[in-house]
Amino acid sequence: MWDSPRQLNVLALAFALAALGLSAWGAAAWAVRQPAFALRQVVIDGELRRANAAHLAAVVREELRGTFFTLRLPEARDSLQRVPWVKTVALRREWPDTLRITVVEHHPLARWTEGALLDTEGEVFTAEFAGALPQLAGPDGSASLVASRFREYGTELASRALSIAELRLSPRGGWQLRTAGSAPLTIQLGRNDPAERLSRFIAYYGRTIGALARAGTRVDYVDLRYGNGFAVRVPGFVDKSARKTG
Repeated sequence: MWDSPRQLNVLALAFALAALGLSAWGAAAWAVRQPAFALRQVVIDGELRRANAAHLAAVVREELRGTFFTLRLPEARDSLQRVPWVKTVALRREWPDTLRITVVEHHPLARWTEGALLDTEGEVFTAEFAGALPQLAGPDGSASLVASRFREYGTELASRALSIAELRLSPRGGWQLRTAGSAPLTIQLGRNDPAERLSRFIAYYGRTIGALARAGTRVDYVDLRYGNGFAVRVPGFVDKSARKTG
């Protein structure tokens, strides 16, 4: 090889090209970090009702580092999704100096267990919210199911001008709800066919609970865990036929 001028020339050319490539890579790496390529504009898109656009821009400007070329978008996305009320974030570079951020917020549906919120898609999140919301609760991993049942049962109850203030799923799979208003009604649905039981209750509501209410008798608890009917409780009612035992 060393006695072959042709092979030596090929080797020298290969070394020269490698050196040129390394020099070009170094020059490019240096160039993309220069102030000339700094991000100068942050544009926030999306219908923001609770997330603060100025806060989002500050996260990008103060917590994230990099130029138009070197900003790490996955890291930027992770930082922005930690901002309260932010559900999803999409980031896009726009030449020559703009970062466009498209934000989708959580829309609160209810409070979840203790201290968390549940959005309209059944996703649990944490944020400060002072408004009135129904209370939902259930075992870990059940948030989406409880949110779905909340909408389903709420539609049923709306036909009787009732709404849900509280819905709970027990660890054993039993459902219980409490209606909103000045005279709340607790409804025990149980584990088996709760939707069917509620539909049956709604069908007979006008002739039972509604009729009692029109007559001035308030019911505060209904147990639907019966095959052919349901039991009710009237506050303060005393069964006069019951005998006291010593």
